[in-house]
Amino acid sequence: MLEKFERYPLTFGPTHIEKLERLGAHLGGKVELYAKREDCNSGLAFGGNKLRKLEYIIPDAIASNADTLVSIGGVQSNHTRMVAAVAAKIGMKCRLVQESWVPHEDAVYDRVGNILLSRIMGADVEMVDEGFDIGIRQSWEAAIADVKAKGGKPYAIPAGASVHKYGGLGYVGFAEEVRAQERQLGFAFDYIVVCTVTGSTHAGMLVGFAKDGRERKVIGIDASFTPAQTKAQVLAIARDTAKLVELGKEIVVDDVVLVEDYAYPAYGVPSAETKEAIRLCARLEGMITDPVYEGKSMQGMIDLVNKGYFPVGSKILYAHLGGAPAINGYAYAFRNG
Repeated sequence: MLEKFERYPLTFGPTHIEKLERLGAHLGGKVELYAKREDCNSGLAFGGNKLRKLEYIIPDAIASNADTLVSIGGVQSNHTRMVAAVAAKIGMKCRLVQESWVPHEDAVYDRVGNILLSRIMGADVEMVDEGFDIGIRQSWEAAIADVKAKGGKPYAIPAGASVHKYGGLGYVGFAEEVRAQERQLGFAFDYIVVCTVTGSTHAGMLVGFAKDGRERKVIGIDASFTPAQTKAQVLAIARDTAKLVELGKEIVVDDVVLVEDYAYPAYGVPSAETKEAIRLCARLEGMITDPVYEGKSMQGMIDLVNKGYFPVGSKILYAHLGGAPAINGYAYAFRNG
């Protein structure tokens, strides 16, 4: 589906799928749990799902003769960390807008984790006191204009790389990769669980798995706490991506499966249940999830298994999208483990 699109390799190759044997047994052994380790997909600044997206965006950035990648995210944004890493790798400058999307007051929140790594990699980091929104941000547009005014040539990458015209392609590729791995494993996954916020990871998967009729088996776990806006954005990105890859079938509203029960109390703020899911996964599997994204999707998957959402015998693939550096910003919450 992606043969006609240029790709700039940033990842190691197909990511490993491992069985979560102990977690599955702990939850009663009625379903089989597996994780696809997107968190281990590259040597660039701890990797993560944003690199799959950027592999299809960077060729366009290079072709545009830009000299500066300009992007935006929250203070502990995984995405801005990855943009900083890629800019360093390809020899471009990097301008990052970090907005106050999370009402979190850990004393070191703005000095550790993702933002620390972005600063180490040489990104020009601008802190902006604005609340959470997955839409296009005025502060980002102002940063793009500022780079131009200073004689630079900016290349604009929106939050999460999501509403970029090529933002969904990387996770179409994820679905293609999973299909190849399923042939090696000798079975197909019944469900794919993914964290959903700005939408293009979910949207790309939806399009990729629509090729074999599994679009509604992609179960998005909302972590945005703005689910109506998120669902609409997933649908829009999926439709645009489907046209781009010439899927040949229409994506409809009901194809976007988004479970809205686990994003509380706010974006980026882990509930007691999220923290317990992080601990459980870490103590049974040694797999680290973060309080913003993967902790909430792990919480969601665990709760859905416990509630019998998945039929007995189901094989479930948890997409681990990365983000572990952000847990450093929540050190007080985990000060006793």
